[in-house]
Amino acid sequence: METTELHRGRLIDHIQLVVRNLDASRKFYTAVFDVLNIPMAGSGEDYFWADELFVSTRDSEAAQGELTGRHHLAFQAQDKAMVDAFHKAAIASGGKDNGAPGERFYHPGYYGAFVLDPDGNNIEAVYHGEAKRSAPSVKVTF
Repeated sequence: METTELHRGRLIDHIQLVVRNLDASRKFYTAVFDVLNIPMAGSGEDYFWADELFVSTRDSEAAQGELTGRHHLAFQAQDKAMVDAFHKAAIASGGKDNGAPGERFYHPGYYGAFVLDPDGNNIEAVYHGEAKRSAPSVKVTF
């Protein structure tokens, strides 16, 4: 797969994961987002969210009583050290190793790590190598 230009912020508006144990998921994602420099944006009795990810219990109104199936989510990292820190924090916070940090064959410079969250979702942190970004993030204001 040859890619010379990547766009972020165009395809996904938000993703909801419906989990069995909100406290275990909150512990896991709080630790992961801390090392990825992503602040928690909000929380309630049956949910929490950060940027595009919304995590809730099956009892939340939005879940309609159903758990989500297994997903693969990849979070962007700023460098290889951040990928390493993600893997370490995720394992220490209830995740299970699903691929230690290292180079991958997807494209030159792809450095990633994979962990299963408390519900078995395949969570990845990836650093795509040296690249120039047009902006650190897409900022939307209302």
